[in-house]
Amino acid sequence: MSVFPHIRVSGTPAERGRQLGEQAAERIRRSIAIYREIFQHYSGWEWPQVLDHTQHYRPAIEAYQPRYLEEIEGIASGAQIPAEEVLAINVRTEIMFAAVARKAARECSALALMPPATSDSHPWIAQNWDWKPHMSETVIVLEATQDEGPDYITVVEAGLLAKTGLNSAGIGLVTNALVSSEDRGEPGVPYHVILRGILDAETMTDALGAITRDVRSSSANYLIAHREGEAINIEAAPGDYSRISLDFPSERGFLVHTNHFCSVPSDLKDVGLWEGTDSPFRLRRLEQAINRHESPLSREDIQQIFTDHFDFPYSVCSHPDPRVPRVEQYATVASIMIDLADSVMWIADGNPCETSFRRIEYSSFLSKPPSFLPSS
Repeated sequence: MSVFPHIRVSGTPAERGRQLGEQAAERIRRSIAIYREIFQHYSGWEWPQVLDHTQHYRPAIEAYQPRYLEEIEGIASGAQIPAEEVLAINVRTEIMFAAVARKAARECSALALMPPATSDSHPWIAQNWDWKPHMSETVIVLEATQDEGPDYITVVEAGLLAKTGLNSAGIGLVTNALVSSEDRGEPGVPYHVILRGILDAETMTDALGAITRDVRSSSANYLIAHREGEAINIEAAPGDYSRISLDFPSERGFLVHTNHFCSVPSDLKDVGLWEGTDSPFRLRRLEQAINRHESPLSREDIQQIFTDHFDFPYSVCSHPDPRVPRVEQYATVASIMIDLADSVMWIADGNPCETSFRRIEYSSFLSKPPSFLPSS
């Protein structure tokens, strides 16, 4: 496993998009090629049908934040590919997790640890990002200085708007895919657009609003924390603000989540428990690993949690199952730990059982004050 490239961009949405497209063109094209194969396998859709379907999400994205479409078009311009193809990979969840594609339900183990659960009294968030093993060929660490809104870091597939990350307002984000009987690929705000909306938030209130303010297309779990020591977990089904469930840290100061609903709305079925039967075991292993520590957890303790191999290969540290076709295999593509107090990210570029974590310090890069504070 090679180290994920770091891509640094700045300026307006169009400028940032163009810079990303130019610097990551090969990885963006690789991502598109992989998703063409995945979409065809799961949904049975040829590429022209995929591109036609993605246009249904454009009005929702425009209403949610028009700057994101400018950025997508800039990415396409920089990479010299059609904008429709960049849009298609940004709505990959909506295509794959529709009713015809429920077998694509497995993705990520996440946690948040707030003081006093940590030995340094810092708030930490972390996750193993489990996805298609060959998608590691597309992952980048995107470092963005924005003309408007917080600066941010995200570990993401090249060409997508956001995934796991943190921003200059002190907000950190980890996430889990969920799939319900209501996930039919109907138009709404796409999952990865909402992830970017969270990283554009300047307060925790803004971050929650990024999930609730418009109709969502897909189910997902959003675990959001702040450097001042607060966290919230949001399970969201397709629909409006009424289709979410909130949870706050336990008395011990932690939250954990995998790929099934922990608060299932009465009118839907949790497809994640149908096709992702490993999810309850991974959740329990996270809980047990934290609870068995009588003292607060260190960074090394968190790292050890994410190397757990119970129920291998469907473990917290996930590995490909040779019994299933290659396109249906999963593995931990990256393991990410974030110290929100110091704006430090630790990344294992691959399975954390095999790959050392590298430390990246972002306190200077993420020093922009929130826009509502008076300038000094």
